[in-house]
Amino acid sequence: MKWIHFTAPGATTAYGILDGQHIVEVEGGPFGPHKLTECRHRLDEVKIEVPFIPRTFYAAGLNYVRHVKEYAEQQGKLPELPGQADIGYRAVNALIAHDEAVVIPYGATQVQYEGELAVVIGCKARRLTYENALSCVLGYTIGNDVSERNWQKTDRTFWRAKNSDTFKPMGPWIETDFDIDQANTTVRVNGEISSHFRTNEMLFDIRTFISTMTRNITLYPGDVIWMGTDGKSPNLRAGDVVEVEIDGLGCLRNHFVDAM
Repeated sequence: MKWIHFTAPGATTAYGILDGQHIVEVEGGPFGPHKLTECRHRLDEVKIEVPFIPRTFYAAGLNYVRHVKEYAEQQGKLPELPGQADIGYRAVNALIAHDEAVVIPYGATQVQYEGELAVVIGCKARRLTYENALSCVLGYTIGNDVSERNWQKTDRTFWRAKNSDTFKPMGPWIETDFDIDQANTTVRVNGEISSHFRTNEMLFDIRTFISTMTRNITLYPGDVIWMGTDGKSPNLRAGDVVEVEIDGLGCLRNHFVDAM
């Protein structure tokens, strides 16, 4: 089932269930009581919004081997694989929706994409085991963890390198039925494939992250965990269009523009 957050012409923003090219509007939303209505909309006639604003926005860094090696090479360092599933944080101010513009800030010189699987938490969770870790997952969506690599070298907290306004496209919807073992992640820049990898080839899988996190952190409905990326990105510039596609989830598309 695909949960979509949308705004129809002349209507308020609402949630719906996407069925092919049509949306069935819903009273309520994916994290609480809801019921179907009689309202129908065509997908191509609505504006797709960010699927939800996370209560807490988590991110797994350096979670694919090739990305670790290529990032170390860019830094002129020897690669060092993480020894445990450490989690970081991102900022909700940076979120934008499918088809919205990523703004390249003044002074940014090395802006790159990171196509990622995003895990959407659907219920309160504490002290989960590896075996039952997925019991708190509502579904999955797609993220593009846009990064400014030169700022990433100097900002201790990545406050602007990772969290500048518009640096976190997410969407286009939440898919509740997803098989990660059948999925590939493909990133295209201006229609050409730039990176391609098996989505499940993570250093630490989703179960490991959730079971590790919930030893000390309570997860709540509406939290999200971005799971990292593989490979490397070319430097992006104004006019570029980046598409992140994950089999079974759809395609997240955003264009890049210079700050005005």
